[in-house]
Amino acid sequence: MSDSLSVLLDLQDHDTKADQHRHRRATLPERTELAAIERDLAAIDREIAGVRAERDELAREEKRIEDEAASIEAKVAAEDKRLYSGTVTAAKELQAIQDEIAALKRRQSALEDEALELMVQIEPLDARLAELDARRAEIDGRAQAVRARIAELEAEIDAELAQVEAERAALAQTVPAAMLSEYESLRTRLGGVAVAKLVGGSCRGCHLQLSAVELDRIKKLPRDEIVHCEECGRILVR
Repeated sequence: MSDSLSVLLDLQDHDTKADQHRHRRATLPERTELAAIERDLAAIDREIAGVRAERDELAREEKRIEDEAASIEAKVAAEDKRLYSGTVTAAKELQAIQDEIAALKRRQSALEDEALELMVQIEPLDARLAELDARRAEIDGRAQAVRARIAELEAEIDAELAQVEAERAALAQTVPAAMLSEYESLRTRLGGVAVAKLVGGSCRGCHLQLSAVELDRIKKLPRDEIVHCEECGRILVR
């Protein structure tokens, strides 16, 4: 095995390790766990939004009724003041004012009953929102814990990857430029594995047996000459 090819095999080993680190980083089980938790968060957020929208609609109606009742109360006070001000003396007009006050009070009472009914409807919605908010806080707490765990694992993997990449860079500097270029090209085309050992007449890259003719041809070549697997095209290290 020539020195360059030996380094190339070592380079492949480092690239494989780097690929494994990247794959592990991208496929951490915690990411799947976090995705499930975030789906739960999205679902509870939708439920909260629905309940809150219903509650807010009832609250707006309650406010409208309370405002109307307050307006009527002010009219009652004004009519009552006019009734006893002494400015109106005609019996018919005084009776009309009394009738208006009575009608206003009936309307005010009806509005207060409507407002009370709305308050009764709002109460369980407030309780439901409190329950949902508590559940959301618990789920969000789990999400934060998983995110922290992911960040911790990413930091560990990134440190390992940085070491592998630094070693890989040092190795690459010792490989002839043409050989390194071919290696990189093959890695791109062959799923990341460009170099494989030739063991017992079999390529360890594709695990196929080379023909007897090809093996005989390879044996006659200089040890430092680059040869490729006739099946997969990878560089063979003898």
